[in-house]
Amino acid sequence: MQASESSRPGAHASGSGTHSSGSGAQGTGQGTEASGPGAHASGPGTEASAPGAQRSAGRGMRADARRNYLKLLTAAAEAFAEHGTDDVSLEEIAKRAGVGIGTLYRHFPTRHALLEAVYRDQVEALRARADELLETKPPAEALATWLRDLIDFARTKRMLTSALLTTVTRDSEVMTTSSGIVRGAAADIVSRAQQAGDVRADANAADLMKLVHAISMTTDWAGDDNEQADRLLALVLDGLRPPAPPPEIP
Repeated sequence: MQASESSRPGAHASGSGTHSSGSGAQGTGQGTEASGPGAHASGPGTEASAPGAQRSAGRGMRADARRNYLKLLTAAAEAFAEHGTDDVSLEEIAKRAGVGIGTLYRHFPTRHALLEAVYRDQVEALRARADELLETKPPAEALATWLRDLIDFARTKRMLTSALLTTVTRDSEVMTTSSGIVRGAAADIVSRAQQAGDVRADANAADLMKLVHAISMTTDWAGDDNEQADRLLALVLDGLRPPAPPPEIP
């Protein structure tokens, strides 16, 4: 892992693969910005499959650079989920995305830059998911579906946060901004369900997020019990329902 990052300056300073050599660097690795249509047809991370990335990618990018940016984000997220943030090389991520290592470094000069971009992308995708559900589903269904998505996000968040905190603090911009986005999405989802009478009035979105994160952590240790998260979430959702009105006295 370290070898891939430590070799980067050398790649920039020597031979035909340098950035200073013009087309030599951009015309070699597969799927680089200069490689034309071939880069667009391969690898994961199309605009349709990376909703968070569609918003966080720089608006000033050329179309081919933007596509490569999205492919790299998606490939990195998949690789980190499969192998952890420390056990996958940047070369492997570039290969998954169908681009050259030079293209990866042009978008993400360091491993930290890539980790931060993936983290922001996951957060933005969770916010977009909340907006989508609020527009298309009944409030109670929107809440249940988004909380299930939050359980999955919490696993990714723990992994990425642990890696990011080796170089930033919890009060850094990326952490505080991302936390605010997720809290805002949770508040919107819960508030809508409360307005519809589906959730008790004293329910608190921040408390609910802690419960969901606890479910995520617990089910990480559940082994092969893949349905445990759904059972625990069902108990939480039952507890959120408003209490039944007292019976009328004849």
